[in-house]
Amino acid sequence: MSDGGGELAGAGAGPEAQSHLRNGVQTAEGDPQTPSLARTVEALLFLSADPLTPAELAAATEAGEGAVLTALALLGEDYAPGRRGIMLRELGGGFTLATDPETEEAARRLLSRPRLSTLTPAQAETLAIVAYLQPISRPEITRIRGVSADSATATLLERGLIEEAGHSQFGAVLYRTSTAFLKLFGLRSLQELPDVARWDPTPQEQAELRERLLRAGEARAGAGPEG
Repeated sequence: MSDGGGELAGAGAGPEAQSHLRNGVQTAEGDPQTPSLARTVEALLFLSADPLTPAELAAATEAGEGAVLTALALLGEDYAPGRRGIMLRELGGGFTLATDPETEEAARRLLSRPRLSTLTPAQAETLAIVAYLQPISRPEITRIRGVSADSATATLLERGLIEEAGHSQFGAVLYRTSTAFLKLFGLRSLQELPDVARWDPTPQEQAELRERLLRAGEARAGAGPEG
């Protein structure tokens, strides 16, 4: 199954699709714009949840249907059965990307794994604090939030989004974000966190921010406990 509109397994392109692709192959090599259009068509097929007709692809790419069929011909060669784990298929008069039937068993094992459930507001808030102020201890997180961070921190640890990073001078465990955190949010590094690239505080400013957050958290301390 593709991340976009591709479906799980299934047969190859139907007779009509094969005819379209064979006709397109004859002109594909002579048009220098075809490879670029083929990449765009491939991206649209990947993104779409439903099969796309040549007319729909032509409208989206602002190209003629003939050019789209030529681009599909190139994709048909690249995704011919037995060449890759992805195939180009015709379904309901449109085209889509689907996994090779031989990969179905492995795909079902992968998709049967438990999915990561959505973070609660308390967990998201705790994760944001760790991300921007790491390494940070649980007592500091609690002071900033104004409510207990025990449950949220434990859940983030269990999910692998944060990890231990030594101990503070007072012996409290320090936490930092993990590689799984970067993957979940599509970041190459912590430098890509929102706003950080546009705001580069000095160590003094960082210390002042931490203190303001701690004071704000203490002001919220009267609120009830929260997970």
